Amino acid sequence: MTVKISNKIVGYRVKKADTETTGEHQAPVKADTKPVEMNENIERPDFLLGTTYKIKPPVAEHAMYITINDILLNEDTDHESRQPYEVFINSKSMEHFQWVIALTRVISAVFRKGGDVTFLVEELRSVYDPNGGYFKKGGVFMPSLVAEIGAVIEKHLKAIGLLESDELSETTKRILAEKRAEFEASQNKATNDDSGSDYPANATMCGKCSTKAVIVMDGCATCLSCGDSKCG
Repeated sequence: MTVKISNKIVGYRVKKADTETTGEHQAPVKADTKPVEMNENIERPDFLLGTTYKIKPPVAEHAMYITINDILLNEDTDHESRQPYEVFINSKSMEHFQWVIALTRVISAVFRKGGDVTFLVEELRSVYDPNGGYFKKGGVFMPSLVAEIGAVIEKHLKAIGLLESDELSETTKRILAEKRAEFEASQNKATNDDSGSDYPANATMCGKCSTKAVIVMDGCATCLSCGDSKCG
């Protein structure tokens, strides 16, 4: 449509295409909301997801129940994550009461700080009892009661995805099962020892997974638990 200009032109400006078609300015696009990270200022919700683990170490008279509660951050978003928030340990045994309460409070405080909390696993599992460790069911060696608590926390962090699981592949499991069957057949003995091990009685300790499951076949030491082998 032609428009006749009858007045004197004193200035001009160029209209943008979007405003020319819509007649109004478009609202600025909001940036994605920054995901909430774990920190000590997050208020504890009324409801937390929890998991309880039972351990029965031979150095304690009664079983111990370890409960780890998790908080769900950025729920129903692409940034949703489950983070450990607090830990409780309960038992009928009173001889460990003081240090157990202190340990749970310190661990819970570290959880609430946020950041990478996986270092706790290595720190706890490296605690050694001066009176010697013990084998728990399955033939896994624990250097101390604190180390077994660390093993429970490690198991939980793997379950919620904060640590990578080192579970063996089906192919590796099949190969180890074949090796075990061949070894037991050659020894003509498939009984376990008094420690409650699930592996041959004359198996030795594995330096990688601390399980009494290393056998020697054809001059090669192989762990039937984690698959570690001196032959590569």
